[in-house]
Amino acid sequence: MSLSNYNPFSLTNRKLLLGPLNLENPITVQVLGICSALAVTAQMKPAIVMSVSVIAVTAISNFVISLLRNTIPPRIRIIVELVVIATLVILVDQILKAYVYDVSKQLSVFVGLIITNCIIMGRLEAFALANKPFPALLDGIGNGLGYGMVLITVSFFRELLGSGSVLGYKVIPEAFYDFGYRDNGFMILPPMALIIVGVIIWIQRSYVKSLVEKD
Repeated sequence: MSLSNYNPFSLTNRKLLLGPLNLENPITVQVLGICSALAVTAQMKPAIVMSVSVIAVTAISNFVISLLRNTIPPRIRIIVELVVIATLVILVDQILKAYVYDVSKQLSVFVGLIITNCIIMGRLEAFALANKPFPALLDGIGNGLGYGMVLITVSFFRELLGSGSVLGYKVIPEAFYDFGYRDNGFMILPPMALIIVGVIIWIQRSYVKSLVEKD
């Protein structure tokens, strides 16, 4: 297909970008990458930064591996993929330390652990090695967005109910506390992250089941 006839907004490309936000979400459907939900979702700011970092690494690594797919010997493909991911993670880590150092300290070693995020390696193996660069880029962005959407949703409820704030700003009126309201400390503990992820998975799968029954 010539470039002049290529439609970047085709149905297939839109599905690659938007599918992971719903019916093909890497966390709620494929149950990948949930470890991050334990570590970085007590507050929204680190969750957003982690999400952007994963989107960047997933998208660029997909694109690079797709460019190299016909030149990588099968015996060393995993090594090449890890080298690409690790290089990108190091760059992301240095950028975070340079521009958002406080958040970088909060994320600590979890930025480095992006290297082992099974969503990234999964998309390289399942998609980038078999498809052209632009679709691979869209697939990486879509799956990164799907991952980030769940992380940010979890962090919103944990910070709101656990600390009474959103993005560090107090949103629950002081009058509520005067009447006896107390922040739920359990919300900022790691087990609550998994419970919220479980609720999100349950809601989504119930929604999908209702669609299937209607058809």
